[in-house]
Amino acid sequence: MVIMALDHTRDFFHKGVPDPTNFATTTGFLFFTRWITHFCAPVFVFLSGVSVYLAGTRRTKKELSAFLIKRGLWLVAVELVIRTFSVTLNPAFHVIVLQVIWAIGVSMIILGLLIRTLSINIIGFIGILLFFGLNLLDGVALPKEGVWGVLQKIFLTAHADILPINAERYIIDRYAVLPWTGVMLLGYVFGTLYQKGYDPRRRKMILQVTGFSLIGLFLILRGGNVYGDAAPWSTQKNAIYTLFSFLNTTKYPASLLYLCMTLGPALIVLALVERVQKNKLTAVCIVYGNVPFFYYILHFYLIRLLGVALFFASGYGTDQIAANPVYPNYLFFPAGSGVNLAMVYLLWILIVAVLYLPCKWFGNYKRTHQQWWLSYL
Repeated sequence: MVIMALDHTRDFFHKGVPDPTNFATTTGFLFFTRWITHFCAPVFVFLSGVSVYLAGTRRTKKELSAFLIKRGLWLVAVELVIRTFSVTLNPAFHVIVLQVIWAIGVSMIILGLLIRTLSINIIGFIGILLFFGLNLLDGVALPKEGVWGVLQKIFLTAHADILPINAERYIIDRYAVLPWTGVMLLGYVFGTLYQKGYDPRRRKMILQVTGFSLIGLFLILRGGNVYGDAAPWSTQKNAIYTLFSFLNTTKYPASLLYLCMTLGPALIVLALVERVQKNKLTAVCIVYGNVPFFYYILHFYLIRLLGVALFFASGYGTDQIAANPVYPNYLFFPAGSGVNLAMVYLLWILIVAVLYLPCKWFGNYKRTHQQWWLSYL
């Protein structure tokens, strides 16, 4: 959650918003700033699946299914309205942005439907098919127009695709659903490792073996440009940039190698930190981890509030609120504005620090109150 805020701070504050993966313009520090945040979405979605399984130990299948479908629909609504506005600050909603909350919401709906009728083994099998098999479609000519074209973009290939609503409004879809559904389904299956009474030594072994296996698979497939990512790596101007190319896997849509590269190390870390003693650092991290949805929404609004302050402090006027030709419907986001990367890091630290007390308050509130709506936040 903390690292994720770095990527979003960079998105809105780095001067000129240069592409960190463009090897003609990027730097090592900039590329690393983007690359390290790749771990956030896969781990978040995987652990969402684990949480679903644990929540299911206190509910019947029917109750869990209904809860997931309702929560999924709620998350989709949040993406369409609350989070989209936090990004664009456009009250007319000329553009709607579909990102990770959308993908999680739809994945929860799918998982809720599967739980109602299928065993966990079959759900795991479907998860494996989605996780390992979707890149088989890389060379297949999929429909680009009509209803089927829209559906395949939404579920399979979205990478900032423009989906028109009418002459004035459109959707930007950045997260294809099914790759993330596969991650959530596998997280749901791995949730069985955390059920009450499970041998912690066996859990640690399974997590480590799986993690190292995913890393090994990544190295083998990526090394030979064999399978698993539509964008092969290539030799660059020096060894460092060649390494960047090797690590520059495809997030939109999430490829097999992108997921192996991120979830492999994450599973190993998950195994290693289980028995870490509580200390000041873990206590701080737990404050954010206890209220991930609250933190996620709030950090966008704080980023944009600071952006508006920087907009006026930099001398821009009200006539330039919608003056960005590349992002015309993102308000207070003028072309060429922003700060250098060092300042981005300082702003990131400030944003995370400011959110500490609100997150601590809301975590305490959730712990001491039982209202039904708290389970959706």
